[in-house]
Amino acid sequence: MSQLSRIEKSSYLVGGAVRDKLLGLSPKDLDWVVVGITPQEMVRAGFIAVGQDFPVFLHPHSREEYALARTERKSGHGYKGFEFYAATDVTLESDLLRRDLTINAIAEDHYGTLRDPFNGESDLQQRILRHVSDAFAEDPLRVFRAARFAAQLSYFGFTIAKETCALMADIVKSNELAHLVGERVWQETAKALNSNNPRQFFEVLQPLGGLKHWFPEVDQLFGVPQRADYHPEVDTGLHTLLCLDKITEKTDNLDTRYAVLCHDLGKGITPADILPSHKGHEKSGIPLVKRLNDRLKVPKTAQKLAEKVCEFHLHIHRAFELKPSTLLKLFYQTDAFRNPDRFATLLLACEADAQGRTNFENRPYPQRQYCLDALQAALEVKTSQLQIKQKPNKAQGLVIREALDQARVKAIKTVQSRHTTT
Repeated sequence: MSQLSRIEKSSYLVGGAVRDKLLGLSPKDLDWVVVGITPQEMVRAGFIAVGQDFPVFLHPHSREEYALARTERKSGHGYKGFEFYAATDVTLESDLLRRDLTINAIAEDHYGTLRDPFNGESDLQQRILRHVSDAFAEDPLRVFRAARFAAQLSYFGFTIAKETCALMADIVKSNELAHLVGERVWQETAKALNSNNPRQFFEVLQPLGGLKHWFPEVDQLFGVPQRADYHPEVDTGLHTLLCLDKITEKTDNLDTRYAVLCHDLGKGITPADILPSHKGHEKSGIPLVKRLNDRLKVPKTAQKLAEKVCEFHLHIHRAFELKPSTLLKLFYQTDAFRNPDRFATLLLACEADAQGRTNFENRPYPQRQYCLDALQAALEVKTSQLQIKQKPNKAQGLVIREALDQARVKAIKTVQSRHTTT
């Protein structure tokens, strides 16, 4: 038997790959644990060392990840505060014991036989997310991971076990979440937002206090009232969740889903004496969106869209009330001429906001098509088509811009007439 074959027979498929196979899904990544093998033997067999914190290797042919079985001991704060031990005496069961949830602690050997020391298969069948051991509490990131799995697997009817929720609440109270880094929290958030039920992520975390440190701008929306005639659901936090439901139906674009999450953050700081009105919440929300962006290290494209949706969603709602010249100004303010695709996603977010209300879920939103048609008409106006006369004491560029704007306003007015008479 070759050294490579020996290592492959000492390896076990683990984690999400086994879980997904048992759920009837196609695994995205195949991760392996190797038992009883040294790093030197891995290298001699052609594996490529890539791990920095503990021994991880790439298979010489498949490039799949093979990690040596390891144990870990808490030695500091946060998700990096661990000391790892990887040696030939670490058993498969010891390695699986350090994992987060029982459904992620199932292994499959070379012959397809399951190794399930913590009854993960039973929890899969009962649709329960349960922590493997009290070591779950040593990694605060697992609070967000459990909430993320609840969102990703809600399609199958999974819920978090009561004892796991209690442990998550204890982690929150310990203030260990403060020792995480924004990039890791964003990674879990992005995966939740990309799921079929992103609202579940926030519904799990909010009652536990899990939003207070990393998502305080979202957390403070819950319990804030809105006018019942516009928002029969009343609660602003619930409205945000309903909007997430609607945008999930419409698109799988991460930037757009994040923008919907952020669109009403300004309502969380509305002065109590003007409630349930939220006049000016768009402007007051912009600094809050920027603060959340910075804290989570949100990618630039998502940042920009979230800020634009926050600032201009009410303008879009009132699109039919805007003068053509005002709508043209809005196109400039949202950079719609240079980035029409992003403007289209902005409109989708606004539609989700309008429909993310109790009893308004299926109400038509003609503003979106009107704005798309008006922008297209304005885009079709070319400077080469304009008859421009030089004006004394005015720069040629300014003269061209004025003529272009006048022609664009005229084109928008034609679209407006068509939409308001049909």
